[in-house]
Amino acid sequence: MYNKSLREEKKLVLCEDGTHTLFSVEFDEPYHSTKDGALHESLEKHVKPALTFSQNKSELRILDICFGLGYNTFATLYYIKTQGLKTKVHILSPEFDEGLVRSLDTFDFPPEFEGIQHIIKAISADLYYEDEQFKIEILLGDARESIPKIEDKIDIIYQDAFSPAHNPLLWTKEHFTDIRVLCKEDALLTTYSTAAAVRLGLYENDFFIFVHRAEMMRFSTIASLKMLDGLEYIDMELKKLRNPQARSMKDEAYLKDMDR
Repeated sequence: MYNKSLREEKKLVLCEDGTHTLFSVEFDEPYHSTKDGALHESLEKHVKPALTFSQNKSELRILDICFGLGYNTFATLYYIKTQGLKTKVHILSPEFDEGLVRSLDTFDFPPEFEGIQHIIKAISADLYYEDEQFKIEILLGDARESIPKIEDKIDIIYQDAFSPAHNPLLWTKEHFTDIRVLCKEDALLTTYSTAAAVRLGLYENDFFIFVHRAEMMRFSTIASLKMLDGLEYIDMELKKLRNPQARSMKDEAYLKDMDR
């Protein structure tokens, strides 16, 4: 099950980088890798590579899947501010747990976020924030329903849902098809997942697949609709030849399981 209106039980967890995340009892896993660290993971796996490869753009639309504790969104603002970037950013983020977002004004975020506390409080209160440089919208409800309704074309996707094992419908080929429809011709997607099934789902939607490596961080995946320099390219056709049993994840298999 990938969507519930009821807020699930969660437990506070300290990560190795000194930041806090939560453990979801419903999904049986933490919101972030406790080894990589909540803030460190957001910056190194998502924000830095995405903004580095988009640095020639003065305006960015980012799809942050899913909002959760907001680390990816808040780390994006933190990075832009500390780097003195003038980039205007519009972030759209699906999230089914309204109670979690409403509670973020009391969450123990790292000191790096002190300069954006007013934004965190606004998101917690209004599920929305806007100023001259930043616009953030929380799309309450099922991500598979809200994503196809987005009208804006997207530059960057943070694919950061709970793992394929526990939240499969946000990792299927059809999910990536919904995302592909929204993408600009040079859109880029970042994700912690390195699973062959996930990479195949992206590849089958015309994404080029790359390995991303960062300091003190397990490697992850970058997918782009154009070739990127400076990254290790993965030849997915060769991967398919070497592993002919590999398949992308499909909606049908998991919807059947949910109906049982």
